[in-house]
Amino acid sequence: MNEEDARLKKKVRFIRKTLDHFYPNPEIPLSFKDPYTLLIAVLLSAQCTDKRVNAVTPVLFQLADTPEKMVKLSQKKIQSVIHSCGLSLTKSKNILLLSQKLISDFKGLVPSTFEELELLPGVGHKTASVVLMHAFKIPAFPVDTHIHRLAARWGLSSGKNVVETEKDLKRLFPKKDWEKLHLQLIYFGRNYCKALGHIPENCPICRQIHSF
Repeated sequence: MNEEDARLKKKVRFIRKTLDHFYPNPEIPLSFKDPYTLLIAVLLSAQCTDKRVNAVTPVLFQLADTPEKMVKLSQKKIQSVIHSCGLSLTKSKNILLLSQKLISDFKGLVPSTFEELELLPGVGHKTASVVLMHAFKIPAFPVDTHIHRLAARWGLSSGKNVVETEKDLKRLFPKKDWEKLHLQLIYFGRNYCKALGHIPENCPICRQIHSF
C-alpha cells in the first residue's frame, strides 16, 4: 500500500468513526409502510423537504395507498393534494402513470430491480436506489446533493457528477455499511457540513480531514 492509499484509508476510518458517533442508528426520514408508499414518498421528495413530504403523504395515502386505488383518482385531485411539495403537475402525472404501469406490467407490485424500477415514469437511478435499499434491503448507495457535496469536499471523489461519486463511495466503503452510511451522510450534510455558509472550523470532519 502506497502512502496516498494509506492516507485515504485513514481518512475513511475517521469519517466512519465520526459519523457513527453523531448518528449511530439513523432512520430513513420519509414515512412509509410498504414499497409502493415509499416509492411515492421518494418521488415527492424531489426538490422538497422530507418534513413537507411527511405532511402530505398521510393525506394522499388516506385517499389511495395502492396503485389500484391511485388510478381511480384524477390527476387534478392528486395534484391538489401534493401541491405544496412543488413540481406538482409533473409529480401528479408521474404518480398516475407509474401506478398504471405497475398494474399493467407488474401485477400491482413494485419491482425489485434497477432495470424494472427505472422503467417507471418519474423514477431515476437515485429513486430506484432508495427503494431497493429501504424497501427490499438490496445494497445500493443513492447519492443526493448532500452526499455528492461531502464526497467532493472530503476528497473521497472527484465530484464531477453523482454517477462517479456513487462508484467512488462504493469502492471505499463495504457494501454492508451502504444503507447506514447513506443516511448518516445526509444527516451530517444537513446539520454540520452545509452547502451555504459552511465554516470548515466548525465542522467535526472538515476541521480535521485535511490533516490526513
